[in-house]
Amino acid sequence: MPDIHIERNHALGIAGAREVARQWIQQVGQDYGLECTYTEGETCDVAQFSRAGIDGTVEVTADTLTLEATLGFLFSSFSDQIEQKIARKLDALLESPSGGGGTRFA
Repeated sequence: MPDIHIERNHALGIAGAREVARQWIQQVGQDYGLECTYTEGETCDVAQFSRAGIDGTVEVTADTLTLEATLGFLFSSFSDQIEQKIARKLDALLESPSGGGGTRFA
């Protein structure tokens, strides 16, 4: 069971959601030194990220983005703060003009 689970509904379609996911992966890769890969599928893309102490995925579909991460022992006591920070970054990208133009998200 993941330590962090964030799911957001969106109305971006797969192309818009891919752009948001790729922007998020690029940001966290630079900010936190995460190793990231992105694999496009026909109806679902999967981005994987990892570094010492954290491993996770972002699943991207035409109407949802789902992030799950497992934290190592040292990070697990900060899981609430880490989840909040991740959610803020993801929400900011989803709400940006290039990420959806003011569409409301759950």
